[in-house]
Formats: sequence, structure tokens, C-alpha cells
Amino acid sequence: MSFDRLIKRIIETKNPTVAGLDPSFSYVPEFIREKYAGIADPLEAASKAVLEFNCGLIDALCDIVPAVKPQAAYYEAYGWYGMKTFAETVSYAQKKGMYVIADGKRNDIGSTMEAYATAYLGETELYGKKVAPFGADALTVNGYLGTDGIKPLLAPCKEFDKGIFVLVKTSNPSSGELQDRKLYNKKGFPSGNVYEVMGEMCENWGKEAGESEYGYTSVGAVVGATYPEQLAELRQKLPHTFFLVPGYGAQGGGGKGVSGAFDGQGLGAIVNASRSIICAYKKEGCDEQDFAGAARREALRMKEDICSYINLK
Repeated sequence: MSFDRLIKRIIETKNPTVAGLDPSFSYVPEFIREKYAGIADPLEAASKAVLEFNCGLIDALCDIVPAVKPQAAYYEAYGWYGMKTFAETVSYAQKKGMYVIADGKRNDIGSTMEAYATAYLGETELYGKKVAPFGADALTVNGYLGTDGIKPLLAPCKEFDKGIFVLVKTSNPSSGELQDRKLYNKKGFPSGNVYEVMGEMCENWGKEAGESEYGYTSVGAVVGATYPEQLAELRQKLPHTFFLVPGYGAQGGGGKGVSGAFDGQGLGAIVNASRSIICAYKKEGCDEQDFAGAARREALRMKEDICSYINLK
């Protein structure tokens, strides 16, 4: 299964982290931006600069970090040129042996959700040829439309060996406005928080795909590093659900706080950091020509921080 491939890369690199490729144009070093300043269309110029930036980061990280997570919105911001860069980034990372999580947080029902599944995870037949539009290994999705919004993804996950991460308890400050709300059964007794129920639904949706070699299904959950108590609680309640854990680094999460996301073997989760890695050269104050080296150093620091609290062998 898809998450087996990810887990094997985590074991190979001894690193349960993913680098988020969220390339705001201001994050791209000036020397790269200047290379493309002569291109007439600013959207094309920016997209080419972002691609060079991404490839430099991937080259520096591919042997020590198992996965990358490009956030689709940052590429959509550059129009169709940006989505071309998104597709090229996915392809380049996979050629370098990295697992790719498309961070799209897509959500709809029926044929529309099937179209999202085809775009990011599946294949479509055009002019007698089967092609994969983006070909990512996994996709983040919003499950708050219920089973109607998740079921169209399950068949492509099986057929094409892909995975999904469903938003459960997110890392943003206002997540509790909805996700922490108490729910009550028909008799008026408490039945858990909204995020707990969503987690249970992930476990149930995953049963349709069956367990993998490491005991996790192809339906994962997004659980934020900024809420360590809920993170540890959900790990105990969702033994077959692999976690994507955002919120490390710039959002305030640290190694000790995310340790509750992992099982006894130091598996079961992958922790994301975006700005703290891709903008590490700014924090270091080093020459921007060494942006990739700075990203590598921060990725290694993050690995050491997290692995000092878990039992990953």
C-alpha cells in the first residue's frame, strides 16, 4: 500500500519528516528571481524561479528526508504556469525517490470528487492513452462532507496504490471553534468532540482498503503538532490511521510535543515543516546562494529533535 512505501522511506532515512514546498515568491532567493526577470509574463517568470528553487531544495533533501508536500494554493497563485511547476515539482521529487503528498485539501461529492481523485491520484484515458495528470502519492482532503466526499477517493487509492490524509484536528488557532465542539447522542449523552468523531470515521473508511504491512490503512489523518494532548489521545484511539502532523517549527510545534503521534516503533506519523526548512537560509543569515545547504541543515536538526523523543530504529 501507499503508506507502506512512505514508511519504508522513513525507515531507510531514519527520518519521520516531510518538507513542505510552499513557495511564496518572497521565499525564493533574489539571485534566482533575477535570472528570470527578463521574461515578459511575470507569472511565467515567477513559476520558473519557483521550479528552480524547488529543485534545489529537493536535490539537497532527497537522501535525508523521505517526502515533500507541495501546497497547491501557492502554485495556483501563479496561474497555469504555476500548476505546470506543481506537476514538474511532483515528477522531479519522485524521480529523486521522494514520496509526494499533494496538499490540496480538496472536498466535494460524486463526480466532482472523482475528478479531483483522477487529477491528483489517478489516471484518465485521453485519445486512447492512459495518463496521470499530477500523479502524486497522496492527497490531503477535507472530510466534512462525510462519506459522500471520501468514498470517491477509496477506489483510486486501491487501484493506483495511493493514500489520503483527512483533516481531523488541524494546527491553526481557531480549529477548536468547530473541531472541539462537543457532540451528543439521541439520548443527550456526550459522544465525543467533532475531531474525535472525524477520527473514528477515518478508521472506518480505512477498513474498506484493508491494513498494510505496517498495520496502517490508506486513509490517514491530519492532526496538528500545536495540540500535543489531542495528538497523543488520537494516536491511542486510531491505531490503524497514519498521521500527517503539520505545525512544527514556524507554527510552534517541537519534537517533544509531536512524540505522541508515533507508535511504539517510532512509526505511524510524518511531521511537516515548511517555512522553517525552505526559508532556513534567512533565519541563518547565510549567503542566499547556500539556501539548499541551509535547508539541509535545518532538516537534519529537525530530524534529531524528533528522533530524540521516539523509538525509530
